[in-house]
Amino acid sequence: MIKFEAQGKKSSIIKVIGVGGGGNNAVNHMYNQGIVDVDFIQCNTDKQILDSSPIPVKIQLGTSGLGAGNKPEVGRKAAEESIEQIREVLEKDTKMLFITAGMGGGTGTGAAPVIASVARELDILTVGIVTIPFSFEGRKRKQQAEIGIAELRKYVDTLLVINNDKLREFWGNLSLRQAFAKADDVLTRAAKGIAEIITVKAYVNVDFEDVKTVMKDSGKALMGSSRASGDGRALKAAMEALNSPLLDDNTISGARNMLLYISSGKQNEITMDEVTEITTYIQDNAGNDVDIIWGVGYDDELGEDIAITLIATSFEPKKTVEPQTPKVVHTLDDETPESLNPLSEDAKTVEPILIKTTRQVSESESQDPAEPRSPGRVFTLFDEPENNGSELKPDVSTFPAEAGPMLKTSSEPSSSQPMYGKATPAVDPIKSNERVARLKGMSSIFSDPLDEETLQTLESIPAYKRRGAQLTPPPPATESLVPRNIITNGPGGPEIRSNPYLFDNPD
Repeated sequence: MIKFEAQGKKSSIIKVIGVGGGGNNAVNHMYNQGIVDVDFIQCNTDKQILDSSPIPVKIQLGTSGLGAGNKPEVGRKAAEESIEQIREVLEKDTKMLFITAGMGGGTGTGAAPVIASVARELDILTVGIVTIPFSFEGRKRKQQAEIGIAELRKYVDTLLVINNDKLREFWGNLSLRQAFAKADDVLTRAAKGIAEIITVKAYVNVDFEDVKTVMKDSGKALMGSSRASGDGRALKAAMEALNSPLLDDNTISGARNMLLYISSGKQNEITMDEVTEITTYIQDNAGNDVDIIWGVGYDDELGEDIAITLIATSFEPKKTVEPQTPKVVHTLDDETPESLNPLSEDAKTVEPILIKTTRQVSESESQDPAEPRSPGRVFTLFDEPENNGSELKPDVSTFPAEAGPMLKTSSEPSSSQPMYGKATPAVDPIKSNERVARLKGMSSIFSDPLDEETLQTLESIPAYKRRGAQLTPPPPATESLVPRNIITNGPGGPEIRSNPYLFDNPD
């Protein structure tokens, strides 16, 4: 049901709609305060509240008129029942819509998102201005408010959220009536500040398209307003605007778009230096990437004061660093993959085992150990090949592999080439036979393992004594026949003197 009471003027492009009890109280307060060139609409499921409102345009949501019973689902269904009436009101020349609601109850929480969805279908620039309930109103009401805000955010272009608990921080322990009156006043300042940027003629004007640039699809918005006078009023107003209860986060850092409106009385107009001081302070707090659209106007009611209204939008989402959890990768083999974890405490250490192997001996080897194996070890019985014109083939002896230490092994014919040019004497057969016999004797010694007596003999008796060789001792140095004198050319002729390079006792 829509009630239209006497209207003597054309419909405005800016409309403010109050939804639910909290929204209706705020819109009544705005209406009494007065906002230039704005139409007001009241929506509620409670007929008694609508009847008590001075607002001419009213929409009863649903048909019962008995309220929503603090149930958002009831408020949502009631708004859906009256969706055509809502559409009919919004279609009339509406370019911008403010939806005001106190979240947490039944009608405001459930119906506000439905109204916002209709405005989006009609391509209306929609700004949501809502409050979060006081903590003393209960946890359930606060939880319902959070759910309603998340749903409303899907359909509005810009959303201003005012936390009522911050009012307690700014104004202290107020009476209950004063606390809710402050909440209504904050909502009024928000809607009035944005609307009159467009509707009030300014010296440096801000039009609707400027506001649309800042607010269209901008998501979260922060708003601040302040008023100051006296010395340093410009900086004082800028600082208070950034510390406004309208700023839920108390910071505008990260905003990409901003509207800034500065007004003063004509008796004490704002100066260029004051405007520079305000814009510089706000730019430093917002960052270098923010695009500020600003305007300047005059208000005779301000007297010696200056007033600032700022709206910051298009915030970058805060980055949250979540702890990374290790990824578990499983192979697609049929068999279960073995664990790659380190050895557990119960895992046993495998000790190395020494395995003894026994070489198998064939019957032929055991019966005839003296028979040479193939390939045998070949010893050459002469030092160098000698050639007297005919090829000489010396005797060759082979020994088994077990025959002790060997000097040289060879399984291939010698690759040494015969020497040509200088004639070499013929080999004496007698000396050759003696050499062969001597080598055979040495081989017989090392063919078998040495016993202790033989080993002792080899170590204690020099080889020349075992061979019976007689060594002639060298003559003493005093009896040496080598002359120790040298002949030199002296001044008077040849001289004979001792060789200075010969010593009897060398070091």
